[in-house]
Amino acid sequence: MDRFSEIRAFVSVAELGSFVAAADRLELSRAMVTKLVAALENRLGARLMHRTTRKLSLTEAGETYLAQAGSLLAELDELDARLSHGASEPVGRLRLSAPVSFGMRYLGAIIGGFHKRHPRIEVELNLNDRRVDLVEEGFDLALRVSNLTDSTLVARRLAQIRDLVAASPDYLARHGTPRHPAELAEHQCLLYALTAQPNIWDYRGPDGSQDKVRVKGALRANNGDVLTDAAVHGMGVVLQPRFLLEKALADGSLVPVLQEYDWHCLDLSVVYPVRRHVPGKVRVFVEYLEEFFR
Repeated sequence: MDRFSEIRAFVSVAELGSFVAAADRLELSRAMVTKLVAALENRLGARLMHRTTRKLSLTEAGETYLAQAGSLLAELDELDARLSHGASEPVGRLRLSAPVSFGMRYLGAIIGGFHKRHPRIEVELNLNDRRVDLVEEGFDLALRVSNLTDSTLVARRLAQIRDLVAASPDYLARHGTPRHPAELAEHQCLLYALTAQPNIWDYRGPDGSQDKVRVKGALRANNGDVLTDAAVHGMGVVLQPRFLLEKALADGSLVPVLQEYDWHCLDLSVVYPVRRHVPGKVRVFVEYLEEFFR
């Protein structure tokens, strides 16, 4: 059998989680897709999938093979498209991971504008606050709101995002307005669970000195929108990126506190795996992001 047909069948089944759905995508019979995947496993001498009547899952070997095979097929599809159309216009499916709250606010507009410019690229967006492994999970690129340390990825900084401290007027009326970060230790604070130390808030004073305060609170969550909403309802003091708080600050349901202090300043970056050849669909999306945030 054609080796690449076997690989394409396996990748489609793995991505869609179904032999029937893969058969529809490939315009083949279910029996043929099953035969192609079985032939691939026989050729490799390894089981790539666990199959039951109710569930399909990848083995460890299958996960490893999918990460590499998906990238290989994407590059082959792009090469075919370039040669068959004589052109420079990138094509294919772009798999993108991004944080939930940021993605909900910005990525509809970004992807909509990008699609007008590159209509032959299909974007598959996964919103997840977990830091995904791009290679292992088959993503082309990801947006990260953090100060990056992973040298195994190519990173392009797009913008800086500043954190603000805020609380509702009701909360401040009941508990008082903190005048110094150290006073936050006596307040109810709303903790973001995905930082390394959710109960440690770093800051820089007006004189440039750096310090930190240990805080506590009755709510710890892995989503900034939930924490912001809890703050609006008077549950405590929140420390979140400015873009998350803007609406509540504008309508007065939250008010900023300790504005003379600088809190976290994080980078918004786009990251992608190191490759000899960066796929055209990745290159043009990165360029569009840089233009959008310029």
